[in-house]
Amino acid sequence: MGDLATLAVVLFLTIVLPLIVVLHFVTRWKQAREISGDDEQMLEELYALSQRMQDRLQTLEKILDDDRPEWRKRI
Repeated sequence: MGDLATLAVVLFLTIVLPLIVVLHFVTRWKQAREISGDDEQMLEELYALSQRMQDRLQTLEKILDDDRPEWRKRI
């Protein structure tokens, strides 16, 4: 019976335990590559803010073009 227990321990340490460790780290690596829900929401908010800023800049340029047409030459 002692030989069977020793064999079971050796098989666990040489086959099962390394598989568990490898699968654990593979799962961690896959999770690290994915973007979290909070990060995705933050990116969407930043995109919306950048679109608003772009619209404001275009409006400002139109106003400046109407008010002072030669303003672009000063830049």
